[in-house]
Amino acid sequence: MAASLATAKLVAPLSLSSNVVRLAPAAVRLPRLLAAGASPLRFCRRRSAASYPRFFASSVSAPAASASIAVGDKLPDATLSFFDSDGELKTVTVSELTKGKKAIFFAVPGAFTPTCSQKHLPGFVEKAGELRAKGVDTIACVSVNDAFVMQAWKKDLKIGDEVMLLSDGNGEFTKALGVELDLRDKPVGLGVRSRRYALLAEDGVVKVLNLEEGGAFTFSSAEDMLKVL
Repeated sequence: MAASLATAKLVAPLSLSSNVVRLAPAAVRLPRLLAAGASPLRFCRRRSAASYPRFFASSVSAPAASASIAVGDKLPDATLSFFDSDGELKTVTVSELTKGKKAIFFAVPGAFTPTCSQKHLPGFVEKAGELRAKGVDTIACVSVNDAFVMQAWKKDLKIGDEVMLLSDGNGEFTKALGVELDLRDKPVGLGVRSRRYALLAEDGVVKVLNLEEGGAFTFSSAEDMLKVL
């Protein structure tokens, strides 16, 4: 009887021909698996995520700090969207915003993100009057967000018409400038956004380009643009 019970003990070897775990008598399954070269099952302590670096390491490399656009280049044309003061969804082209005008475009990696909401955008709102006094006709914030997010961000920060908040929802303008910021490896899932920058264009030609490393905020503020006007 004892021998029969020992033979009937159940084990849970993995089937070699499928992903299904089956229970079988040890006397039937175990010799077959061992003969095929399978290792006996062992119980081990659960390992932390940090002990599996190849599964949790980023597969996306940081982009090189370069851009297609440079001082002296003509800004590429693109269509951007925004909500006007009446709540109507509108579109505007870069050429419409820059032709025969002095324009400042500054880009943020994302609406509602800390540095963009607390420093970058509010700085241009605060200095908008001084910038216009220096001859600037257009002050526009660009982000790879949809127009509805940009409108909500504008309302959240209680911004008026000091600065245009423009949606580059598909990233076409950002790609044309060559300033994409790949954040797909970040846990919050930001995808591909824009590097932070501030540029001054006269009649569509870039006169000043302050392009940051990724989302850093060191020399693309409103104060920095005032210094070059």
